[in-house]
Amino acid sequence: MSTSLNQKIQSLRKEYSTASLSEQDIHSSPFMQFEIWMQQAVEALVPEPNAMNLSTVSSLGKPSSRIVLLRGFDENGFTFYTNYNSHKGNDMAKNNFACINFFWPELERQIRIEGIIEKLDEQTSTEYFHSRPRESQIGAWASNQSAVIESRKTVEEAFIKYSETFKNIEQIPKPAHWGGLLLKPDTFEFWQGRASRLHDRIKYTCDKNNWETERLSP
Repeated sequence: MSTSLNQKIQSLRKEYSTASLSEQDIHSSPFMQFEIWMQQAVEALVPEPNAMNLSTVSSLGKPSSRIVLLRGFDENGFTFYTNYNSHKGNDMAKNNFACINFFWPELERQIRIEGIIEKLDEQTSTEYFHSRPRESQIGAWASNQSAVIESRKTVEEAFIKYSETFKNIEQIPKPAHWGGLLLKPDTFEFWQGRASRLHDRIKYTCDKNNWETERLSP
């Protein structure tokens, strides 16, 4: 291992000073507070502001994380789409607790959201599937997501095969193994970077359909 690289990593420092977060400024609804921050991230031209880290836990208690894209949200929860047979899909089928995290370094902010995963209904998943670019629809058929393959050629040949299969079909059918998931939150944490590592952290917790807030130590 490179000693010099480790020394550089240890010396990396950034002083946060863009904004603050107080109990007086936050919205009583964590969903509305999320909308406010997401809107500000979009207006600030944060690259892919809907990119979120999704963490799942296997039936053996082993955690794993990956970046997925948020495709919608409301007071029911946060929506994303995937192959149900993928690594994350298998995790969530056996353990439906999950966590998503948004990090926007340009705004010195992150949002952590914990909750329970539910499948979206077939109609909603199908409507979204047909809104995707045609190549992405074919890709959903060609990729056996997370499965071990011999080489990249394997998936490229599968893409060609399904491109030919659907060549004369105007509306490609949605694969049964592909669809939407909804994370229904029970906890939110809004984090705003502050100077001297004295960050602002406001936590929302759901108690009998009411959201309570508290400040956490940085």
